[in-house]
Amino acid sequence: MSQAVVGGQNASRLKADLEAKFERKGTVHGAMSGMTYGLYSVILGLATAKAPFATAPLIAASLVAIAINDSLAALWLTGLNVMQGRGKEIIRNLCTFPGMMVCLAALFGGPIANVAYLLGIMYAGATYAMPISALCPVVGAILSRIFMKQKISKRVGIGMTICIIGTIIVSYVKPDGNPQNFYLGIAFSLLAAIGWGAEGMISTFGMSMMDPKIAITIRDAMSGLSILIVGLPIIGGYKLFASAITQPEVIGIMAIGALVCATSFLTWYNANSMCGVAKGMSLNITYVLWGFVWSIIILHESVTGMVVVGGIIVTIGAILVSVNPMDFIRKEEA
Repeated sequence: MSQAVVGGQNASRLKADLEAKFERKGTVHGAMSGMTYGLYSVILGLATAKAPFATAPLIAASLVAIAINDSLAALWLTGLNVMQGRGKEIIRNLCTFPGMMVCLAALFGGPIANVAYLLGIMYAGATYAMPISALCPVVGAILSRIFMKQKISKRVGIGMTICIIGTIIVSYVKPDGNPQNFYLGIAFSLLAAIGWGAEGMISTFGMSMMDPKIAITIRDAMSGLSILIVGLPIIGGYKLFASAITQPEVIGIMAIGALVCATSFLTWYNANSMCGVAKGMSLNITYVLWGFVWSIIILHESVTGMVVVGGIIVTIGAILVSVNPMDFIRKEEA
């Protein structure tokens, strides 16, 4: 065999090894995004359970909390980028086409999806809104297949389905009766899934020419500012906003939550970029399971049989999305 052929085979093997390592790293980021988003949800719940949020209308409290969280997360991420010498890159990328795409993704994932999710909770209840909104990986995978030509393997598709089934089991509690405007709440929850799915697809397209650390900074800043400038005036939320940011305990908890949230979104964007939207979003929705885990650890809540069963199913689905069992079989045969 000629040296050229051997060299070509070695180069191909090296490329395959690098791609596999890159995808494994993306899988780790995806798992971290789910774990940290579950923690963030619990921390945000602690903050909004305190005054002035506790006595405010749900939609106003939620919008103000999201505006504060995303703005603080953007500040955390800006500080990280400045410390690592990428401060000027934020402004430079903001004025490019990829930057505009990330801004568009922020609008889908921030004001549109978050507000729809909150309305879904108001009208249908959290036990229905949460699992329905967790259908966002399916939406993201479908949109990525249509617009970005990202293939969805049979294994990843099965893993996604298992993750979603497990998420529904974890979250599902049969209601005593039908809430008012229940189906409207279901529609809003579906809109949230579409918004977050679109965010995953659009942001991944933008990150094809942008560092994820820059992308998520732009995303959080755009989301926070859009709610502050457009959302809060509509609901008359500035008084609640001013009251919240002057409460040291509340703003301290939210600052910690924003740091965790920034970590979650950064690792999610990294995962989408490294291992594809379908896998990244499937790993991210394990936040439903992690939310229960962190609630047990921090809030000392009890565990139900449904949570245990659903958690096992979610874990199996996430493993199937992340790892090809045939790889281990081939290694043993080798």
